[in-house]
Amino acid sequence: MSSAPSTIKGINVTRLDIPLHVPFGIAGGVQAAANNVLVTVMLADGTRGLGEAAPLPAYNGETQQQAFDLLLAANDRVVGRDIRAWREIGTDFAMHPGPTCGSARCALETALLDAMCRHDRVPMWKFFGGAGTGLETDMTITTGTAGEARAGAAEIRQRGIRVIKVKIGGAEGIAADMARLRAIREAAPDAPLILDGNAGLTRDGATELVTALKAAGIAPALLEQWLPKDDLAGMSALARESGWAVAADESVRTVEDVARIADAGAAQIVNIKLMKAGIGAALDVAQAARARGLELMIGGNVESILGLTTSACFAAGLGGFRYADLDTQWFMAANPFAGGFSARGGMLSLAAITAGHGVDLGA
Repeated sequence: MSSAPSTIKGINVTRLDIPLHVPFGIAGGVQAAANNVLVTVMLADGTRGLGEAAPLPAYNGETQQQAFDLLLAANDRVVGRDIRAWREIGTDFAMHPGPTCGSARCALETALLDAMCRHDRVPMWKFFGGAGTGLETDMTITTGTAGEARAGAAEIRQRGIRVIKVKIGGAEGIAADMARLRAIREAAPDAPLILDGNAGLTRDGATELVTALKAAGIAPALLEQWLPKDDLAGMSALARESGWAVAADESVRTVEDVARIADAGAAQIVNIKLMKAGIGAALDVAQAARARGLELMIGGNVESILGLTTSACFAAGLGGFRYADLDTQWFMAANPFAGGFSARGGMLSLAAITAGHGVDLGA
């Protein structure tokens, strides 16, 4: 008996290692390359879908090797199922390894959805709701010296990007962060600043930095996850005492996390990353956040155009995302893919994508 065209015939898993122009530094360390995983789902009618896993051990301990092994082992549980059961397949996949499979689940669900949308000839942004085809992203200045920060800000402005994200909370301390921020202000005096601590500051450090920022006349647009992910009381106090908006990133992965954040008044914005727990979980988090009156941000790990375009389809399709941080393709020294969103300055467009996420393997 022949299979239905939408039946999954098999999956292929390979490592996706992409060098960076310069190391990507955050409060918790430095990443010299994107050490990711590529998943290809094949349907009975020959349709293929691609997905990317970009693990970040700081979230849940997940590594490239773990993601690779989990996805390789999933083949037998996936083959023979219908692509339209993508969400059930993703849930079943997550039940085996548990919470350490966030990026692996994202890769599998992305590949499943890409194959389904290509099979149906539907762009992924339309599958997610069709609210829009465009987003404005920031670009990041990673940890480093004040001179590097000044040069980075000038380059970002030359690219035509309006919003600048700055990694803070590194080992050099508050004084070094302020030197970097003053240098950025000199190079880009009118740029909205998102200050991302990646959970690396203490309460005392956060208070010191707020005081220094106010003394320097620097008012950030957003304080993103300055404090440890479980310090919701401290996050709430930071928002009150600074008077600036606070975003939760490492603190939020599940619907239950959204409820805790809302109840504690810990943040006004939640940063949704598909790599944290997969696409199905991200849909639930977005719905829960809206129900509790929290605003939305879309972000990513160190991902190629494949993962970032999927996130752009998610956010633009759902609509209502106030911030987007989808910039790591500009840090990569190679691009093994073709297609995906187009960029003009910080404006990302999905309008040319006609099926799936529109990203294919390059020549």
